[in-house]
Amino acid sequence: MAFESLASKLQETFKKLRSKGKLTEKDVKEAMKDVKIALLEADVNYKVVKDFINKVNEKAVGQEVLESLTPGQQVIKIVHNELVELMGKTNTHINFASKPPTVIMFVGLQGSGKTTTCGKLAANIKKQGKRPLLVAADVYRPAAIKQLQVLGQNLDVPVFTMGNNINPVDICKNSINEAGRIGSDVIIIDTAGRLHIDDEMMNELKEIKEAVKPHEVLLVVDAMTGQDAVNVAQNFNEQIGIDGLILTKLDGDTRGGAALSIRAVTGKPIKFVGTGEKMDALEPFHPDRLASRILGMGDVLSLIEKAQENYDIKKAEELQEKLLKQQFTLEDFLDQLQQIKRMGPLSQLVEMIPGLSPKQLAGVNINDRDVSKIEAIINSMTKAERKDPSIINGSRRKRIAMGSGTSIQDVNRLLKEFSETKKMMKMFGSADSIKKGKLKLPFMH
Repeated sequence: MAFESLASKLQETFKKLRSKGKLTEKDVKEAMKDVKIALLEADVNYKVVKDFINKVNEKAVGQEVLESLTPGQQVIKIVHNELVELMGKTNTHINFASKPPTVIMFVGLQGSGKTTTCGKLAANIKKQGKRPLLVAADVYRPAAIKQLQVLGQNLDVPVFTMGNNINPVDICKNSINEAGRIGSDVIIIDTAGRLHIDDEMMNELKEIKEAVKPHEVLLVVDAMTGQDAVNVAQNFNEQIGIDGLILTKLDGDTRGGAALSIRAVTGKPIKFVGTGEKMDALEPFHPDRLASRILGMGDVLSLIEKAQENYDIKKAEELQEKLLKQQFTLEDFLDQLQQIKRMGPLSQLVEMIPGLSPKQLAGVNINDRDVSKIEAIINSMTKAERKDPSIINGSRRKRIAMGSGTSIQDVNRLLKEFSETKKMMKMFGSADSIKKGKLKLPFMH
């Protein structure tokens, strides 16, 4: 879970503040000492931490805060606002050219996920009605061109390549003519990386930038490398000049140092974050939402956006009708699971629910494999069994377990939970309670 360690420590610190009622200057400074340690342990840049703590202290020990009715809440609000400020205030979008094509040049070290992220961005802007062209300008890494071609094929996005033996600068220049020929309005250039920064790589990138004059130069860095990512960003910005960053593997970064340091050190915004391996796992970076998640306030806006994007309203209305008539079946249950699954990993969805801290979730196994197991069990049933689970006797349970690669105990557990869910719906799912919005959609408990 992203920022798990930092979020847990900060939330624990602020829980103590809230429980005190009235606060003294000493209380605030003690809390800020804990915040400072938590940020440093999260691998946030030392100078960034020092400036952050000074700003918070300055605002939090004022008379109007300490003498307010809820001083603890006021201090948390100040920390939240300063975290947002630190990460760049608002979401920064891609600057599309007024006269197409928009040229986006990707740069970064090997292993940061640059090529995959090119594909993710192509998928993202294709959803916006754009017509992207991927350009294979990494002629050095074995299979880099092939990787981009496979991504393009899967996304139904054209890929421009001239092979391994052509100068990357010429490839990038020719890609602009190709975009005009096929009607692409966004060009995404995948340039070569190295295992570390060297003059040869930087000179090539400077030449490409000079030749195609990109509207956006985006640096891709691995969030899990912490301060190394910040140093790489600073170096690329000084030598080439970047317009923004994409942080990959944020879902695996339990500390979060890079996300909290990069903007302050480079002055450049984080535009997107990679939150998984799938092609749709690239999200716009919202500093305010991330600050809320770190402080245990949830991220309801992102949760709503995911639901709107992945949830079928027509099916939800049909489900309400079934609940009214108490006709909810295992097929409906499976359909709900699949729609929730499309919203992303369950652990990420739980992070967005206000009031749920990592500590509260300790020991709770939020496992997407459990959902896959349930899917397999229901898919191994006949249509009649899904509609009326009461017909599932011992021999049928054995057959379903074998067909789904699970155990009879797993099948029994699912049937028991489904039966309890139906009982609960019968109790609360009257026409009156559904119409009043007390019960809209079933969820696993």
